[in-house]
Amino acid sequence: MKEYWTVLASLMGAFAFLQGVLHAVFPAELRAAVARLLGRLTRSFSPYCYFDVTEMDGMSTNEIYDAVQLYLSSTAAPASGARLSLSRPLNASSFTFGLAASDRVADTFAGAAVTWEHVVAPRQGQGFSWRPLPEEKRRFTLRIRRGDRDKLLPAYLDHILAAAADIRRRSQDRLLYTNARGGAMDARGLPWDPVPFKHPSTFDTLAMDPARKAAIMADLRDFADGSAFYERTGRAWKRGYLLYGPPGTGKSSMIAAMANYLGYDVYDLELTEVGSNAELRKLLMKTTSKSIIVIEDIDCSVDLTNRAKPPPAAAPKPRPSIDGTIDQDGGAGAGRSITLSGLLNFTDGLWSCCGAERIFVFTTNHIEKLDPALLRSGRMDMHIFMSYCSFPALRILLKNYLGFQSDEELGRLGDAAVLQGLEEWVDAAEITPADVSEVLIKNRRSGKAEAMRELLDVLKARAENRRRGGGGGGAAAAPGKEAGGDNEEEEEEKRALESPKEGKEQAGIDSCGDGQAEEAEAKKQV
Repeated sequence: MKEYWTVLASLMGAFAFLQGVLHAVFPAELRAAVARLLGRLTRSFSPYCYFDVTEMDGMSTNEIYDAVQLYLSSTAAPASGARLSLSRPLNASSFTFGLAASDRVADTFAGAAVTWEHVVAPRQGQGFSWRPLPEEKRRFTLRIRRGDRDKLLPAYLDHILAAAADIRRRSQDRLLYTNARGGAMDARGLPWDPVPFKHPSTFDTLAMDPARKAAIMADLRDFADGSAFYERTGRAWKRGYLLYGPPGTGKSSMIAAMANYLGYDVYDLELTEVGSNAELRKLLMKTTSKSIIVIEDIDCSVDLTNRAKPPPAAAPKPRPSIDGTIDQDGGAGAGRSITLSGLLNFTDGLWSCCGAERIFVFTTNHIEKLDPALLRSGRMDMHIFMSYCSFPALRILLKNYLGFQSDEELGRLGDAAVLQGLEEWVDAAEITPADVSEVLIKNRRSGKAEAMRELLDVLKARAENRRRGGGGGGAAAAPGKEAGGDNEEEEEEKRALESPKEGKEQAGIDSCGDGQAEEAEAKKQV
């Protein structure tokens, strides 16, 4: 044993002597050149090629590094079984996984296998800098086969950037924007006021025929995945949806379900706050991609029915412009809010192409009052009729509000006679999903069977009132909201509140009175 340690010490001493002689005879530059030459020879015979994605690109952050980190954290890393670091960024709604130092993970793309390695090394001591660098040097090393290089690059990196952008958008809270400040800019130079969008509506809870919902979801998915299609066909990457039907049929819930399904932000455009076509165009320019631009009750907001109607003869009044300044001359559009031509250009003009992957949604209770130019394909590509509650939609509401987990459980635990009665009377009652929801909410504490019987009584009462021509005003319909008369009264009240100009015309106020009202409104805005 003693001889073994003696031989080992002699070998270590000889190695140290040779290392000292090597450093003395061969300078560091020569040794580095030899090392690089050996590395090149090794790589020339290697079947793999390597690419380094560093964290810092000079003094700025490398965008590809952040995208690779986010992509691996949400796709390849959780399924690989590697050692992961767990984090949750600020204003994020989900957790993210990070690859630990010196760990590897495998991924596949287009049938080719790739390997990522996260390398972390301490940074050399740095001198004074106005922007200190991180203490560690981080990079991702991509290893692919030489034969797969043309197939993977740059398609694989484009896929990573797109996936990372989608993951980043879905992990953050969605926002609901409004132009309630009249179009004036805020401190950041934006005319939109954002609030967190927390609407819980989804296509699973939406009261609509399942086949129609599936068709709408397929159309939305084709649009979201249609970047190559729209580029190949030379069309702007946008789509329009018109939601029309009686009040209470779920038009706003449909918009929220679309936003939650695609992960888009929502811009609620209030046309009565827009001063001119130029302001409308500037509002469009300040919207982001992957968003839904909504104009609700477009038939009640501004008068767009008569495109030949001359502007009022009143003198132009000063009003705040999009940048917050006061236009003393009034401008060309000061006599009226916006024109039909301005709205058409907003949805289908050249300026509508300034962003990508945007959806326009118009809602109305009276489609016959809209100008046909707003309804043609290219502006409103898909017309969705939000009808009264059908029996398949009624089953969805029963599951939502009474706690049935599935259709099988509803058929097993529910009263068969009551279900048959609901199916027979729901079409004749012409009841909206909002009215059905109200009945179920009021009776949900009475038990599932009692709530369903109460709903059946309401349907029968409404159907009998419609059959007698009472318009839903009879006493028998007291448990729920009336079908015909209340809807018409609600429409008249809504139009009177949201369109004071139209209300004044119905009351017999002449154009002079309209001019005075516009002058008072302009002074109020100033």
